[in-house]
Amino acid sequence: MIGLVHPEPTSIYAVAILSGSLLVWIVMLLIAKARRGPAGSEVTSERDSGSMLGVAVQGLAFFAVGFGPLKLILGAPDGAAIAVLLLAGAVLALFFASSRAMGRNWAIVARTRDDHQLVTWGPFAVIRNPIYVALFAWILVMALALGHWRGLLIAVPLYWIGTWMRVRREEALLRAQFGADYDAYAARVKRFVPGLL
Repeated sequence: MIGLVHPEPTSIYAVAILSGSLLVWIVMLLIAKARRGPAGSEVTSERDSGSMLGVAVQGLAFFAVGFGPLKLILGAPDGAAIAVLLLAGAVLALFFASSRAMGRNWAIVARTRDDHQLVTWGPFAVIRNPIYVALFAWILVMALALGHWRGLLIAVPLYWIGTWMRVRREEALLRAQFGADYDAYAARVKRFVPGLL
């Protein structure tokens, strides 16, 4: 796979911005996890550990663009560094707004809780899976910042295969818990692109 990733030259600033954004993302993940409450306080009605396979497939997509050689260029910040800054900021904002709207419902593995709410506000009023959209955009940010565009040939299909695996399981759990309310929401709001997909 690394042989496929012959990097284009990239700015050291773009890589620094990507690294800083990754640290911010980790903090946001910790905040989202803290919203769920202390360990052992969760009241889980249904958990689908099979969705971890989808997480693993998505992880391979990140590996395809995230690892490999770099050709760093020193100098003034360029357009790529500015694009990385703007795109990473948008991705982080979407992730933060989405995880905040989910509150105690947020989790990496598909699950519902006895006190689970069907979240239809915030970014979820526009698309049903804003966090997956943010993660896909993050793959593009990584490719831009690291100069690993060729890695997208593997990353994009892997990411969407893993995402589809997770979405199918999550939708089944939500449909089982919320029935007609979830069906009405799904009929009104598209999965990934408002009004299209």
